[in-house]
Amino acid sequence: MFKIHIIFIASLLLSLFTYSSCTELTFELPDNSVECFYEDLKKDVKTTLEYQVLSGGNYDVDVVIKGPDTTQIYAGQRKQYDSHTFTAASDGVYSFCFSNEFSSFTHKVIYFDLVVGDESPILDRMSKKQTALTKLESACVNIHENLNVLIDVQTHHRNRESAGRNLAELLNERVSYWSVGESMVIVVIGIGQVWLLRRFFTAKKSTL
Repeated sequence: MFKIHIIFIASLLLSLFTYSSCTELTFELPDNSVECFYEDLKKDVKTTLEYQVLSGGNYDVDVVIKGPDTTQIYAGQRKQYDSHTFTAASDGVYSFCFSNEFSSFTHKVIYFDLVVGDESPILDRMSKKQTALTKLESACVNIHENLNVLIDVQTHHRNRESAGRNLAELLNERVSYWSVGESMVIVVIGIGQVWLLRRFFTAKKSTL
């Protein structure tokens, strides 16, 4: 009986993740370029786009969301991170474009998360089934919700860790260059001071 419960829990948890579509992607956006992604949406479907610049330049990017008729739904300019939720007004292919055209030298590394649709009300669906595992099903729902929160928190902290690491590596590189430059200046100044002191104490030869 215990094994049956374990199998039921595993199959139930797997089924809980199938009621919404989620796409996560990290990509590199070159300078003076635009990258667009497309998603076929149905009318009245709720969609959420969340993005963050992980590295590059001033950590900013332009983002534009357009509908099938090229109607602009969202426009974010020079933002490091943001999220936008909208409901599809009609069936069709929607575009999500990231632009780095304002940057002439630096490329960007961008993470985005696209969630299409909402999860079905799991408790309502379960209540239609007459089973003796109501408490077990409720526990599975709680586990599912906690796992979703945990995934979001882990993703958030992973992105912050990546952005912080990139910034630390950039600062370390700049400090290294500055240290090398200071060392060279100190060596040059030291050589110059020695040469100047030697001139002070060197007797000049008398000329007849």
